[in-house]
Amino acid sequence: MFSYFKSSGKNKQAYTVAFYNLENLFDTKNNPNTFDDDFTPKGVKNWNYKRYKRKIKKLGNVISKLGVEKSYFSPAIVGVAEVENNTVLNDLVNSKKLKKEQYGYIHYESPDERGIDVALLYKKELFELINSETFPLYLEDENGGIDYTRDILLVKGKLNGELIFTIINHWPSRRSGENNGESKRIQAANLATTIVKKIKAEYENPKIIIMGDFNDDPNNKSVKNHLVNASFYNPMESILDKGNGTLKHRGKWHLFDQIIFSKNFIEIEEEKHSFKYAEVFDNYFLKEWHGKYKGVPFRTYIGKRYQGGFSDHFPVYVYLKKN
Repeated sequence: MFSYFKSSGKNKQAYTVAFYNLENLFDTKNNPNTFDDDFTPKGVKNWNYKRYKRKIKKLGNVISKLGVEKSYFSPAIVGVAEVENNTVLNDLVNSKKLKKEQYGYIHYESPDERGIDVALLYKKELFELINSETFPLYLEDENGGIDYTRDILLVKGKLNGELIFTIINHWPSRRSGENNGESKRIQAANLATTIVKKIKAEYENPKIIIMGDFNDDPNNKSVKNHLVNASFYNPMESILDKGNGTLKHRGKWHLFDQIIFSKNFIEIEEEKHSFKYAEVFDNYFLKEWHGKYKGVPFRTYIGKRYQGGFSDHFPVYVYLKKN
């Protein structure tokens, strides 16, 4: 599908949309309102300014490379997860490889207990921000109390003049196994669907991108049955079917990181953006090179042991072509 586009060289009408879980992008300061103590100089991970700046530099380098094989531009928009605050985002967009690209960012503090949020980076040259808002996900823990988690972020803007809505997610984790938290991820999917309905109630045939770390694969119930309905297309499902993923657990690849489109992105219309194809960015330099973890994402930490890598997830990206 769309192989003609893949075989061509760099294209001035090709634009990259990406998502990347940045794996605990914390600054070094203790926030007394969140559980970020491990990521401080006195914490068990010995997180310090030198390690922080190294991670910022590495992540900026990765983001700058996404999609540039086919596009003349660095990514137009990049959804990110596991960022602590505006400080880390400001440092990221001003890192060596990204500063000249002139990125803005959208971020809201969420009530997540660890203090990690989602955000959107956007290339000002290509994307005009119109509006943004967050939607809290109300969950209960096993004792009936409030289970604080990440909000869902909605961004409205114009990509090369075309109105596009982007919904950025980071759903509840699988800390104790796949079934643990499944009902919470279904609730997150239902909230994302409610946001889609809200958009459709205000706009006729809107173009919508849903992206994020769903902590579920494309074929899991939360995504396949509760999020991707007849008006959406998930290109990540075929990638997983081929055995590719963004993270590996107990010898099995998973593709929790996904970018999903409303089907009007498949239509080819003049002066509109259409979907071409999707990829996992798993270049060699992003992987562990040897040992039992060979081939998996080269992460910052394994437990308390500092590795100096990038993230425990590979990023994903898609190409849009303006017709």
